[in-house]
Amino acid sequence: MSDPAELMDERDSTPQTDEIATTDTSSVPDFVDTAIALSGRHRPISSIENVPVRVSAVLGKTKIDFAALKELSAGSVIELDRRVGEPIDLYVNDQLVARGELVLVDGSIAVTMTEIVSRKKPNGEDL
Repeated sequence: MSDPAELMDERDSTPQTDEIATTDTSSVPDFVDTAIALSGRHRPISSIENVPVRVSAVLGKTKIDFAALKELSAGSVIELDRRVGEPIDLYVNDQLVARGELVLVDGSIAVTMTEIVSRKKPNGEDL
């Protein structure tokens, strides 16, 4: 079996190594840092700009048991863990990234971001 450091990338014949790219990515989301580290070399951010991500705006959450779920019908009210006027959570690929307020834009519901959520390392420092 060959040494992984000697393998060549089929796309551009650049040797692959276990070396992680060192670049300032402090303004880039953590999942991009991970992708760069896993690739073993630096690629411009533009190489992933067209990758689709799932954005979710969560108004609130609740837990109910299956028996209560079976009883739901049109007109049922489900109480959530938020009050009117509290910020909603914005997730990108199931990762909390921001909070915001609901607004109406040209007849459609939208979100105005009011806070970017700071992520913490295990030692308490910002990522």
